[in-house]
Amino acid sequence: MKKGDLAFFYHSNEGQEIVGITKVVREYFQDPTTEETAWSAVQFAPVKALKGPVKLTTLKQDPYFAQMDLVRLGRLSVGKVSAEHFEKICGMGGVKP
Repeated sequence: MKKGDLAFFYHSNEGQEIVGITKVVREYFQDPTTEETAWSAVQFAPVKALKGPVKLTTLKQDPYFAQMDLVRLGRLSVGKVSAEHFEKICGMGGVKP
């Protein structure tokens, strides 16, 4: 992730849904909560909330998203989102990217 990149804010426990758009404001740095060098962090800032959440179940039911990391990979912390998927999900959530 690079500074300025947009990303989705996803509720991974309750709801399992995309609820907003965020922006990377600080690139990769050592996670301050541990001294283990394998742990890193990225800092985000909110950009906008979606007008309505986009549920993981909705994405999984649509063949258009079959190759999206969020749909294919379980227990995912970070995954790639194509520009096309990003735009379509924003539309599903009622906002423009």
